[in-house]
Amino acid sequence: MKIQLAAKTALFASLCLLAGGLVAAAEVQKAPDPALVKAVADPARTAKFVARDPARHPVEELTFFGLTPKMTVVEVWPGGGYWTEILGPYLKTSGHLIAAVPVRGQSAEDDTGTEAWRKKMQAQQNHIGTLQITGLGKGHYDVAPPNSVDLIVTFRNLHNWMDDGFAEDALKGFYTALKPGGILGIEDHRGLDTKPQDPKAKSGYVRQDYTIELAKKAGFELVAASEINANPKDTKEYPEGVWTLPPTLALGDKDKAKYVAIGESDRYTLKFRKPAK
Repeated sequence: MKIQLAAKTALFASLCLLAGGLVAAAEVQKAPDPALVKAVADPARTAKFVARDPARHPVEELTFFGLTPKMTVVEVWPGGGYWTEILGPYLKTSGHLIAAVPVRGQSAEDDTGTEAWRKKMQAQQNHIGTLQITGLGKGHYDVAPPNSVDLIVTFRNLHNWMDDGFAEDALKGFYTALKPGGILGIEDHRGLDTKPQDPKAKSGYVRQDYTIELAKKAGFELVAASEINANPKDTKEYPEGVWTLPPTLALGDKDKAKYVAIGESDRYTLKFRKPAK
């Protein structure tokens, strides 16, 4: 009986590693830190961000990545500030938050968005704390000093870096910034594994196995994958790519009810580690 059980356990582990292109078995999810739950429940957060919590699962995702209050954390390309409004107050007392924003001058759209983010964070500085700001863009990958960071997180950005042609260099920069044993957390729109990956990811979707191989090429090892952001309703084939779905709804009112019913995209959530030396 024990031999049979051991064989079954070994088979299950092997299947977990093979399924979905070398996806590791998910770690046992720890109970969330009450301080993190409090940060997410903070009434000072932007209302439109709070409305997206059911689709974005902030407590579960940051717990999965292993966030603790004494960490030095880099949030890469913070967008409108959804995650900054959570990470800032949570790390304010004992930790340190670095925001690696898009490098100025590489995209007018990014410049406008980053300026809006800066003004918003400045207005909330007493609540969020003082942020260190660095940059990430083509030719600029030093998001933090070498071997200085405990955790780097990036949400729905990898496809942009693929489109701009610097995804591999960005991942190498993250590897350099992390301490040995440090964690990289990546979330992005999960592409169909039945189709070849567009190296430019023009639809916004990136195959999970493709992402894993990119990270491994940069030196990372896969720790675990989580399905907290999975959405089986997402067929991943739309006129305007992933932006057809909420929250963008690129087609406007055309078939809006259909896309709202699908909801936000199906997303992989991957946890990588820089090997300890």
